[in-house]
Amino acid sequence: MSGPHVVALGGGHGLAASLSALRHVSESITAIVTVADNGGSSGRLREEFGVLPPGDLRMALSALCADSDWGHQWRDVLQHRFSGDGPLGGHALGNLLIVALWDLDPEPVHGLQLVGRLLNAYGRVLPMAAVPLEIAASVSLDPEQPDQRTVVTGQHQVARTSGLIHSVALLPEDPPAHPDALAALGECDWIVLGPGSWFTSVLPHLLVPKLREALLHSRARRLLTLNMEMHTKETRGFSAVRHIESLREHAEGLRLDVVLADPSIVDDESALRRAVEDLGANLMIQHVSTHLAPGIHDPLRLAAAYRDIFGG
Repeated sequence: MSGPHVVALGGGHGLAASLSALRHVSESITAIVTVADNGGSSGRLREEFGVLPPGDLRMALSALCADSDWGHQWRDVLQHRFSGDGPLGGHALGNLLIVALWDLDPEPVHGLQLVGRLLNAYGRVLPMAAVPLEIAASVSLDPEQPDQRTVVTGQHQVARTSGLIHSVALLPEDPPAHPDALAALGECDWIVLGPGSWFTSVLPHLLVPKLREALLHSRARRLLTLNMEMHTKETRGFSAVRHIESLREHAEGLRLDVVLADPSIVDDESALRRAVEDLGANLMIQHVSTHLAPGIHDPLRLAAAYRDIFGG
């Protein structure tokens, strides 16, 4: 297996699902990870040390670990979370290791590379920006007055808002993209967006100006993997079509080649095909969910769909 050079954009569990599938398809994978998390262990370390939030970067590295006893053991070590109410309570050991490496060498990619070598990882993991970011969302808190909006700031707060999210922006508004991430987008064969938390993991990549510019002008083909759940706290009342529309609203000029959707989320196939075609893409409907948990992507089914798409 060699496969195409694939760059996957996202964060959290959604990106981990995509990477777990891509490792069955390609030996050349680069994950570009959002750096806006301000909750939990990542938020505490970010606030105390002024570093990039390490949690989503750790999860991406763990998803790419070698399929061996060594890789699995170190993955489990990195993912281990301390219990209790003491200073270590709630911290993932991998977060602490990554921040320790950054304390020794402030270039974040060097520390991530060392952790990747420890895991014998299948690919590499890069931050999407060189500085930690904040997400600011325009939200309607009263469903009966959707035009009355407020701004909710912070990824943790946006992900848990009780209101309807209309749009998101980044603070600072023009953050520096990490140069390695820009280079990766210029060298790859395929760019994979999603799945993941729509407003806090998928769309933020399109709001870093230099990253968006590199994405728009890359020679690579572009694939969007739609989520398995349309109605979440972030996307109340959203259909698959509304996801596509919000993508266009946040990234004017973006063109895609393929949009992948599980049949369970397609409530109006004709409307979805029209929305997808407006982005220049083809719609591929294929079963990619697990048998026992329909709301979760199955790594092997998703890998089979990626293989079909990349080989087409």
